[in-house]
Amino acid sequence: MSNTVSHKALRIAGVQQDSIVDGPGIRYVIFTQGCPHHCPGCHNPQTHDPEGGREADAEEILTQIRGNPLLGGVTFSGGEPFAQAEALVPLAEAVKALGKHLMIYTGYRYETLQKMEQPGVQRLLALADILVDGPFVLAERDLTLPYRGSANQRVIDLGKTREQGEVVLYRSEYDVLSF
Repeated sequence: MSNTVSHKALRIAGVQQDSIVDGPGIRYVIFTQGCPHHCPGCHNPQTHDPEGGREADAEEILTQIRGNPLLGGVTFSGGEPFAQAEALVPLAEAVKALGKHLMIYTGYRYETLQKMEQPGVQRLLALADILVDGPFVLAERDLTLPYRGSANQRVIDLGKTREQGEVVLYRSEYDVLSF
């Protein structure tokens, strides 16, 4: 597999080249543009409009990812990444070919994504290592939760979930430390 990406149109709101809050380790975060969920209290409401943001050069993004040897992984956030699943698949494949971990945030539940018949959705889901699923619910907002904004959202270890055939929640090394 090549470490280059095809030129499918990808709309993004922006990127964060070295985040430590959007997944384990140091991460490159891509904020996709367009979201059908419109969750009240959303952290990124500027990403809702599918016509907003800008068209991204996936090859340029990949060059930035390659250029940072400290990156442990890449996170697709939103907007709603699965609204642009087909455009994200080549980038996700290139990220995985580089040996990077892939985390995706979505307002959809994992079970809903599994039932979607779009090949891009299924391929993107198959490439992800961790999925944070479910809509942000303002009444369940909790800023102390790792990697998510509300208690209804799950941080799913997709590798273990696929192995065991049932949802397995992600546990980081920080979950077992006591201070």
